[in-house]
Amino acid sequence: MATGNENFWLNVSRYPRYLITFIFGTFYVIYDWIKPLAKERPLFLGLVVTFMIALFMFMYFTLEAMLGISTVQLA
Repeated sequence: MATGNENFWLNVSRYPRYLITFIFGTFYVIYDWIKPLAKERPLFLGLVVTFMIALFMFMYFTLEAMLGISTVQLA
């Protein structure tokens, strides 16, 4: 039987596996939803993909500005 400290580290070691599973599951559900659009409505598929890329970029730049992270080194 595991002691309190061993049980703690066992639980902590499970989080990365959960995170990876969650991310892959999310991408799989999005892919499974978008896959039929490629055959039926290619224009709508293009709009959905463009919207998703724009949403990701908006979130990235917003978080970058909020956290004060600068990836460009100015001379």
